Amino acid sequence: MLSRRRFRRIGVFEICNTLLMLAVCFITLYPMWFVFINSLNAPEQAMLGTVNWFPKEISLSSYSVVFQDKSMMNGFYITTLRTVIGTSVHVLFTAIVAYGMSKQHLIGRKLYLKIALVTMLFSGGLIPTFILMTKLGLYDHFLVFIIPAMYTFFNMVIFMSFFRTIPDGLEESAKVDGASDYGVLFKIVLPNSMAVIATIALFSAVYHWNDYYQGVIYIHSPDMLPLQTLLYKIIAENSMSFMQQQAMAQFGARLPGNSIKFASMMVATLPILIFYPFIQRYLVKGVMIGAIKG
Repeated sequence: MLSRRRFRRIGVFEICNTLLMLAVCFITLYPMWFVFINSLNAPEQAMLGTVNWFPKEISLSSYSVVFQDKSMMNGFYITTLRTVIGTSVHVLFTAIVAYGMSKQHLIGRKLYLKIALVTMLFSGGLIPTFILMTKLGLYDHFLVFIIPAMYTFFNMVIFMSFFRTIPDGLEESAKVDGASDYGVLFKIVLPNSMAVIATIALFSAVYHWNDYYQGVIYIHSPDMLPLQTLLYKIIAENSMSFMQQQAMAQFGARLPGNSIKFASMMVATLPILIFYPFIQRYLVKGVMIGAIKG
């Protein structure tokens, strides 16, 4: 317990602030904990619909059904492939564009920035974008996940701000040794930009992993649906019949739909949660790049 002197030193404001932060943490973490607990509950407990802090009887039957479902595993593969390729292409393409834009002597640089700013504030709309994707042959094609997300103006500005902090002497010395612009970018600039690369990679990876909308609009073939789109269909359309039939054949009992939904949510969420802590330390540094002049 805190002593009276220590209690007076902390003050009422600090205590209220601590309690407020604890409440925010609880509100943030409890929904995930609720989903996790109910995904582990035995079918009999899950059918009761009670709220528990811990599973009364642990059962992995829901996870077994999810992992044995071919559509879910195919969606997991599509989402993983999309995240890896989409993030790599986005970081590479955005870095190349930002490196050119960071040069003051680039002809038409201000005009390019103004045009790019317009694309950040306004979009073409759903129907024109759908027509464009169809005319480009991207409808029901894997590249519809990759090409539209190759570049964003916001991430380009972050890259450009960081590139300006790299001393010009490094690039000049490399050019004296005969390096081209691409040689300077890939051998000098990018190796010294790991903080901003990690930040943009995190932004892009989270977007690709969590996005379901592209699959809903542009994908018709069931074999091309990402994991998040499948999860959206399970939750929104309550399409649990096939997976529940699998549970009936495997366990001799009909698993409740909510139990399978919670297990599907955990399978779709855990990979990005596991990946995040390894790159989170770069996030604040990357976001603050270029925010302070001096």
